[in-house]
Amino acid sequence: MMMMMMMKVMMMVTVMVSEGSIIEQTCKETPDFNLCVSLLNSDPRGSSADTSGLALILIDKIKGLTTKTLNEINGLYKKRPELKRALDECSRRYKTILNADVPEAIEAISKGVPKFGEDGVIDAGVEASVCEGGFKGKSPLTSLTKSMQKISNVTRAIVRMLL
Repeated sequence: MMMMMMMKVMMMVTVMVSEGSIIEQTCKETPDFNLCVSLLNSDPRGSSADTSGLALILIDKIKGLTTKTLNEINGLYKKRPELKRALDECSRRYKTILNADVPEAIEAISKGVPKFGEDGVIDAGVEASVCEGGFKGKSPLTSLTKSMQKISNVTRAIVRMLL
């Protein structure tokens, strides 16, 4: 009886190690291991996902950060009306991420055409950078922009594994 319990525990430990290993193995090939592991471990799908699934999880993270940034932009219109022009540009850029780049990346990865998925992920980082540049060094969105760039770089590295 004790032996069977020990075997079950050992099997559970083995399964847990192997579930975590795909995330760790994959994240080792990205520019930010800690960010990658943190993002993928925060999603319950991560432990059972293949590489395509991991890329889709990260694209969902891009989508979530985009929505968060758009909400921040909307709040800044009232707090910082002098930034309207830059905020308008950022709003357009982040809406492009949400309405074009994310859907393009999801569709491409889902259909097994990762090159187009990579294009959407790269563009998300570019759009965030252009938004940031519009503030001429006084951006209230720097933290969110840097997060988008980092997540886009990690996601791109994983999508490239599918090429």
